[in-house]
Amino acid sequence: MQTILVLNPNANTAVTAGLAEAVTPFAIPGRVEIACETMSDGPFGIETRADAERVVLPLAARMTARADVGAFVIACYSDPGLALCREATGKPVFGLQESGLFAALQRGDRVGVIALSHGSIARHLPQVRALGLSTRLAGERPLNLSVAESERAEAYPRIEAMARALLDQDGADTLLLGCAGLVRHRRRLETALGVPVTDPVEAATIQALGAVLRP
Repeated sequence: MQTILVLNPNANTAVTAGLAEAVTPFAIPGRVEIACETMSDGPFGIETRADAERVVLPLAARMTARADVGAFVIACYSDPGLALCREATGKPVFGLQESGLFAALQRGDRVGVIALSHGSIARHLPQVRALGLSTRLAGERPLNLSVAESERAEAYPRIEAMARALLDQDGADTLLLGCAGLVRHRRRLETALGVPVTDPVEAATIQALGAVLRP
């Protein structure tokens, strides 16, 4: 039995519950189990650069201690500590932004990202440039919500408004949710807009599944 461990670097257990709801269907009974864990000593939401830096070493330590895990997913769109964690564990490690961008761009030409805040966007853009995807990014638009607020049903009208702006004003033809807390909104948003909407938690977990199943 192979295990994929999805690590929520923040201490918000409601976000972890949303992750589990999204990724549990990808488990393969008898072959692959998918576990979701909360980093209870992390910030309640990763909303600043300081929050992201704070979880890097604890993430690497958690992965180093789990020799039984076949692949890891860092369930934060800022991809905190992605390179360090890959070096620390030697196992496949997937970050939401990296996995989500590549998955979204398999479904369209220009991706629009729904981010939490202007600060989030500032953290995301260097990674977009590092991946060589700047010309494929239609834009990022902020919800100006916290992680906790973003996962609630009440956030949906704001999410749809930002999505429509990315499509109508920025020229996106595929959308990417730029926070793990948005996972519960994907299906509703895709149905409402009629365009592909990628959830990076699902994208990273699917890629991890491929990694543990390869011969």
